[in-house]
Order: sequence, then C-alpha cells, then structure tokens
Amino acid sequence: MTSPVRSPRIVIVGAGFGGLGTAIELRHHGFDDITILERADEIGGVWRDNTYPNAACDVPSSLYSWSFAPNPGWARRYSGQADILQYIERVSAEQGVRDLVRTGTEVTGASYDEESATWAVSTAAGETFTADFLVTAVGQLSRPVIPRLPGVDSFAGPAFHSAEWDHGVDLRGKRIAVLGTGASAIQFVPGIQPEAGHVTVFQRSAPYVVPKPDRAYTRIHHKAFARFPRTQAFGRNLTWTMSEQLNKSLTGTNPMKKLLEQAWRVHLRHQVKDPVLRAKLRPDYPIGCKRLLFSNDWYPAIVQPNVDVVTEPVVEVLPNGVRSADGTVHEVDVIIYGTGFAATEFLAPMTITGVGGLALEDAWKEGARAYLGVCVPGFPNLGIVYGPNTNLGGSSIINMMESQSGLIRQLVETVADGGSVTVKENAEETFDAEVQRRLTESVWGGCDSWYRDEGGRVTTNWPGTVIEYKDRTRHLDRSAFEITA
Repeated sequence: MTSPVRSPRIVIVGAGFGGLGTAIELRHHGFDDITILERADEIGGVWRDNTYPNAACDVPSSLYSWSFAPNPGWARRYSGQADILQYIERVSAEQGVRDLVRTGTEVTGASYDEESATWAVSTAAGETFTADFLVTAVGQLSRPVIPRLPGVDSFAGPAFHSAEWDHGVDLRGKRIAVLGTGASAIQFVPGIQPEAGHVTVFQRSAPYVVPKPDRAYTRIHHKAFARFPRTQAFGRNLTWTMSEQLNKSLTGTNPMKKLLEQAWRVHLRHQVKDPVLRAKLRPDYPIGCKRLLFSNDWYPAIVQPNVDVVTEPVVEVLPNGVRSADGTVHEVDVIIYGTGFAATEFLAPMTITGVGGLALEDAWKEGARAYLGVCVPGFPNLGIVYGPNTNLGGSSIINMMESQSGLIRQLVETVADGGSVTVKENAEETFDAEVQRRLTESVWGGCDSWYRDEGGRVTTNWPGTVIEYKDRTRHLDRSAFEITA
C-alpha cells in the first residue's frame, strides 16, 4: 500500500499583488490548502489603501500586471488606482483565490516549532493558524510614516497621511501644508491645487521629475488588444526592454541615465520659467539615487500663484500650522503628510520567531537580509515576497514578485510530504556580500534615501536587472538549503 499524498497547509499573510500572486502560483501547481490572512476589510494592498487624488501607477499597465492575466481593457497606458484595484479583484476571483482570503484578520506574530516543523500564526483576535509553510507578503510600502515632530498631535485641524486619505475633509478654499515631495505628493498636489485656497509644499530634497508618456486608450486600442493579443504583448515586451535599460543604467554605465537627466533638464526649463523656483527644484544628488518620478503636471501645479515651495525643514507642528527652521510660522487649515513608508522595516510589527527562539528582529539587527530576498537562515519553511533587496529603481515589481512566487512554490514542493527546508547560513552570507558590494558600486551607493535603513545599509533594492533575478530564481539550488524529510 502507498501512503496518501499529503497536502501541506500554507498560510499567506497579505492579500495584495504579492500574496494573491503566490496563491495563484501554488494553486496552478496543485496546492489547495491555502489560507490568506489580510488585516484590512478588502483585498488589494497598496492599491486599496492609496486613494488620494490622481493616484496612479508610474509603470505602464501592460507591464504592471500579472504575466498570466493581460488586460485588454486598461483605460490608460498608466492606469489609475481604481482600475488597478478592479483588476486585482477580478483576476483573483477568476483564478479562484479570492475565496481563500480571510479579511479583517491582522497577523501579530508567528513562531516555528522544530518538532512538528510547523508555524503557529497568531492574530490580533487571538486566533492561531497552523501552517506547514508560511509566506509573508506584506510589502515594503504598506506602513505609512508620519514624522516625529514636536507638537505633531497638537494641530487643531485635519491632518492625515496620503495613504490614509480623509475624503471627508473639504479642501475647497483651504490653506494646506504638504510635507514631502515624493511619488505620492507629485500626484496628489496637482489634484488638490485647483480647488485649494493655498498650498505650501515643504520640500526636503528636490526630486528628479521626467515626462510621463501617458495617454488614454481608444476603442481601437481595446479591440486590437482583445482580438490580437500580440499587439499588447509587443507593448509589454518593449516597455520591459526599455525598463531593463533603466535598471542597467542605475547599476552600471548604461547611457540611459544621461538621456533621462537631459529629459529632466528640458522638462524643468520648459515648465518652470521662474529661475528662483527652478533653482529650488534642482536635486543635489545623482539621478536615480532617489526614486525617479514621472509626471506631466507636477511642475505646472507648483508654479501656480496659490502654491509655494518651502525648502526650510519643518521643525514643529503648532495648533494653527507648522514652524519651519527659519522661524517662520506657516498658518494652515489642513496638513497632509506625503512622507512615505517604513520600507526598511519589512515584516514589522509582526513578531517572527524561528529555530531556537531566534527572533527575526534579532537576526536582522544589523539590517534586513535574505537569500534571493526570500529565505532567512534559522527560519525554515518561510518564504518572503518583496523581501530585502528585491525592490527596483525601474521596471515593474510584479515581475520580481512572480519570480519569488515561483521560488516559494519550489520550496513548498520540497516539503510537500513533510519536513523542513531552510537556507544555509553560508549561502545567504555569500549572496548578501555580493548584493552589498554591487549596491556600493551602483547609483544608490552615493546618497541618503528611503532605500537605506538607519544604519546606512541599502536593504530595499536589487542591484541588477529583472532578467538576472528571474534566472537566479527559476530553478531551486538545492545545495544552498538544508532539507529534512
């Protein structure tokens, strides 16, 4: 007699692109005992949360989508938040993973039991889920950060982060302070400027902003994409090829970086005529060192008479406004924080405990690190989606996450009949040393940015191309792992 085939219990934390995509990959290969735990009341990740005016993707939708689910109905070349969220909801339902999600379930921690080779996953409601394999897919941009300024809680008016937009606040005619000039601010400031009484933008460092080649798709486009899928596939492949050249330029000597810098110069000079304001908007770091931004309406918005750009840092929040470092009190009615996310904290605030009671925060006390961004020594049967050093300076993160999903599926296959799989410490150390060396030689080695943690280590970005990462994750290198039956 033969033993029945065992179905491993898989728990996935997070129901955004990463978690849902991994569930789809696992189901495609016959794994059905999957539970997806999502803290919010709906799926969608960052595309559920970021509902600020003009929220959109800065990667063309033909590439910023699952490879197995092209969408001939995209409204624009660069889709907005609502269209992307609708796509996630539709595809997850069609692929049979939407019903695997338990919403309103916040995971607070997980601990590994060596004897049973299982994870006990704990929730804020006191529930415990047992998993033979645990996948975390909480992303790098899921926890908004509000700066710890003196008096931050004293402000008398509405104040909110862009990722937690308060749609109940009427901005018409209001004096608004915007802290930050990152990827979110350059979208929502043009969205609120026409109706605001006055907008004061506090800029810590000027971003490089280049033209965004966006357009609305016509009925002809939609018919062509639906009847001749290769037309849309051609656009996807062309965009991917161009984005790979951008990745090469950020990590090497590819000339595309110089072309983008020239595009930025022309863009700035054409749209900002005032030399004093133009000087404020010139970055003091190499292009690409911080996130490159794409917009056609950022510069036109901030040259309007009801917008001021302040380069003095905010040092205090007052009941009636904010005080900048030069002592000026800027009286405002509303404060909007466009101050980014806790990108380098990864799985926090969850408490993850591995072999011998090792806490992940202790394993990462000198900076987050993982083999291929997915596996951590001492934490068996754990796979991380969008983990350390897997972010991109260019291209679509969906491609990276699909590769991670494929690698995790291979790891699950090794323990499908029980046992454990964990990356060897020397394999992870060798990989990390290579990544950090290459990052030092890249454009990100030369400036401070949200890519770095408090210790100065670049823990977010991948120092190569997407195709290199795909090649390195396509086949599981079993020699890099300890596998027990």
